[in-house]
Amino acid sequence: MSYDNLPGLRITSSDGVATVILDHPPLNLMDGVLLPSLRGFVNRVRRDESIRVIVFESADPEFFSAHGDMGYLTDPDALSAATRAAIAAAEDTPVPDGMNILQALSEEVHDLPQVTIGKLSGFARGAGNEFLMYLDMRFAAIGLSGQSQTEALMGILPGGGGTVHMTRLAGRARALELILGGELVDAELAERYGLVNRALPAAELDGFVSELAGRIARLRPEVVSAIKAAVNAMAPAVPRAAYAVENDGLMATMGPDVTRRAHELLAAGIQTREGELEHERIVNSI
Repeated sequence: MSYDNLPGLRITSSDGVATVILDHPPLNLMDGVLLPSLRGFVNRVRRDESIRVIVFESADPEFFSAHGDMGYLTDPDALSAATRAAIAAAEDTPVPDGMNILQALSEEVHDLPQVTIGKLSGFARGAGNEFLMYLDMRFAAIGLSGQSQTEALMGILPGGGGTVHMTRLAGRARALELILGGELVDAELAERYGLVNRALPAAELDGFVSELAGRIARLRPEVVSAIKAAVNAMAPAVPRAAYAVENDGLMATMGPDVTRRAHELLAAGIQTREGELEHERIVNSI
């Protein structure tokens, strides 16, 4: 299976484990480059029987993925262009009616026959954190990682599966707290709230994930498939109706006020490297 022509991604494989490194400077934005590449990869790898485990990580030690492109809020054509590119990246996999492209990607990741693992060292916000929540497992570095959904503070809702997956992982009350409050969650709190499997000392993260991925990859594929199917039967996929409610809510909150606020946030430093290191402070100050 070829994984060429996937800009923003570096992909290697060894002994049944594929490592997918997000490498789309300066911030690994979920934009019209990275989103199509991720969808293209997901829809290729599902047919690759040599791959049994997929580990997603970042080339940037400070950012897993900053968030979606702010251009989605300021340029009427940006989101539609990114959507068209992502659809073209997997033309044989239609996007279900009533779902946006990120929601469709979440279903495609969930349905992969391989086990997916996120290795978080740095910030994952907005659509970046949504992608992380699509995965089967997540492990975070203590003192280095941070996760947040700050869309409500920008005047919209996390419309790429953020509301449904946050609720699935953390429960209703904690999802409301984190989505409405827009708080940056460190590794320890993420573990306590169920957003990650474990918070690990930064020096142990690579070794732990590598050992776990290798151990799973050595299992018989039919055993992994049977276990995933059995676990999924107890924790089924998000109902399509929930995605429709989320997508409708996103569309309903978009408008001139959101565009104006997005321009103010950009002027204040959002989507610059320096500004993203203080993302929550800036968003709360505007």
